Amino acid sequence: MKFFRLDLLTLLISLFIFNSCKRQEGIGLGVDTSTQTSGTLLVDTTVTIKTVDEDTATVVTSGLTKTPLGEFVDPVFGTTKTNVALGIQLPTAPYTVPAGTLTIDSAVLVLGYADGFYGDSVVTRYKINVYQLQDKPVNQTYYGTNRWANQGTVLATKTFTANTHDSLTIARIRKDTVDTVQRVAPQLRVPFSKQFIYDHLFNANGTALASNAAFQDAVKGLYLTLQRAQPTNAGGTLQLNLASAGSHLDVFYKAKKDTTTDTASVSLTFPIHAAEIRRQYSETVTKAKTAGGTTQTTVYLQGLGALRAKVGFPGISKLNPDSIVLNRAELVITPVQGSGIPYAPLPKLTMYQLDIAKQRILIQDASASNPLYQAGIFGGFYTNTTKEPVKAYRFVITSYIQDLIRKKTVDYGTYIAPIDATEVNSTTGATGITPSAQIAARSILIGSDNNSSYRIKLNIFYTKIPKL
Repeated sequence: MKFFRLDLLTLLISLFIFNSCKRQEGIGLGVDTSTQTSGTLLVDTTVTIKTVDEDTATVVTSGLTKTPLGEFVDPVFGTTKTNVALGIQLPTAPYTVPAGTLTIDSAVLVLGYADGFYGDSVVTRYKINVYQLQDKPVNQTYYGTNRWANQGTVLATKTFTANTHDSLTIARIRKDTVDTVQRVAPQLRVPFSKQFIYDHLFNANGTALASNAAFQDAVKGLYLTLQRAQPTNAGGTLQLNLASAGSHLDVFYKAKKDTTTDTASVSLTFPIHAAEIRRQYSETVTKAKTAGGTTQTTVYLQGLGALRAKVGFPGISKLNPDSIVLNRAELVITPVQGSGIPYAPLPKLTMYQLDIAKQRILIQDASASNPLYQAGIFGGFYTNTTKEPVKAYRFVITSYIQDLIRKKTVDYGTYIAPIDATEVNSTTGATGITPSAQIAARSILIGSDNNSSYRIKLNIFYTKIPKL
């Protein structure tokens, strides 16, 4: 009987161990965090969040895929104005002026659109003006705080509606063959000064045309401004694709030699492009970003390297790291109801932390170096779920919160900020964490508002570690 009881005890212990090993996803962090919701749910509503300025001195605006140009008067945030400086280079270097008597038919500044227009595209009419720069741009990094002076004379101007997704049909001049028509990608076409082209290209001395450097010393570059044609309109911010061949300065001319007249064209391109960003915040936003304290009921985020939010998790200090293991931790931030009309909220946010040197680093859950990292799970998109139909921003930050609880990580500062949806590494899924000039949108978020059921919260699913 003694041995029978011992055998039975051994069998029961074995079954218990076997059953404990069948569902490893119930404990630890080695799980598919996109679907794992087992365990006890703790809704932490002690999360703090407040509006802070972005580090505007680090907002790179040169060499971008998308370059902002605009004037937008936001009824909540205030006025944002972005201008663009363009370096310009010869069609070929050195450039040989075509033989014969030259007559310029037209010159057209072509600016390709990129995705990301933000503002009023229905009512507002826009006016673009183009000037000559006083100083030439050089091949270096420029920031939104850089300022550019111009020479005052308007070289090109046009009033237009921002049809940033409408393709165009244009006439295409072809050398030694019949001209044709061509369908081109969405673009802004601005008539340009023929006299300026003649003076600086066709009638320039050989020294100025010997190299791009000499040409740029003479021409300097172009300065673009955009304003609302009617001051009562809201305006908006365009995003221009200046990094491709889709943006250039086309010159159409006739060359007459004896009794023969040929039509031809040349294109000057923009090897350097940068934006300057100017802002005048509203009184509401100025108070929010300069207020003291650690948390606010309403939080303001704005792109073009303007406003971000600092987040804190004081409530997790009450959790015992020796008694629980996290299955999932999800930060949920909801925009203020109605704040996305008529101007849509940011489509995506990024989240990052500071290291001991106050430098930005990826949250563990967004870092491919984290062994528990899973591409595409981190989140940050403005969306809803089947369980939570209200649209919100959701970040899965299980590893980060677990490390904070275990004190393996110190919170030197945690931030959420605007980011363009294109600024995501397609290989790892990791999100950019530098201030972005490639997104102009904004969001108004519900912070630690005790009167709102949609206040910022951290949903924690955890498993208790049984006492031995």
